[in-house]
Amino acid sequence: MAITLKYYGHSTFTVNADGTHLVIDPFFAPNNPLAPASADQIQADYILISHGHADHIADALALAKRTGALVISNFEIITWLQNQGVEKVHGMNTGGAYTFPFGRVKMTIAHHSSALPDGSNGGNPMGILIHFNDGRDLYFAGDTALTYDMKLIGEAGGVDLALLPIGDNFTMGPEDAIQAAQFVKAKHVIPIHYNTFPPIQQDAQSFAQRLREVAEIDCTVLEPGAEFTL
Repeated sequence: MAITLKYYGHSTFTVNADGTHLVIDPFFAPNNPLAPASADQIQADYILISHGHADHIADALALAKRTGALVISNFEIITWLQNQGVEKVHGMNTGGAYTFPFGRVKMTIAHHSSALPDGSNGGNPMGILIHFNDGRDLYFAGDTALTYDMKLIGEAGGVDLALLPIGDNFTMGPEDAIQAAQFVKAKHVIPIHYNTFPPIQQDAQSFAQRLREVAEIDCTVLEPGAEFTL
């Protein structure tokens, strides 16, 4: 099974899992100043949304309506999308898991906030743990502080790839992300949620070097538009 991630800046990824197209936290151009593509250029069979802030959901409505993709998120977010005409949704909540054709998805704890762009209740923010059908694991931490609950992921066997925020200010910063990578026993890390706006400027290469030195965990810094094969 081939699993290829493409990074669009901030926290937005597409995942091609053997021809099945997943989109995580859709925030494309022109809303996302780093993204090399707009939402109308993106393929999607499934859209996964971690929480309700605009920098993670701005293009969800248009993308879901155009592609007919199934949207996976918490109950409040999928209800909000349904009320705007999105027909294919699957509501979940923290700690719950469900098996989809591409693999099993579990929603994990994320310490953050989650109001929707119009001020509506965005429910609980979540991380997303995907166990693909071939046995590989992807952990998308979402917007979160460092939490001791991450150790539960490591104790359950760890993950092949962790996507961890390093921007600080709104989420954990580089030092906490190094601890998070160790908690979840990540084999590889890609940093996210940095450099999009002035308050979250970070030196991602410095983070990657320190992660290798301190934790002996490999790290790939992706430029927007770059790909990584899991």
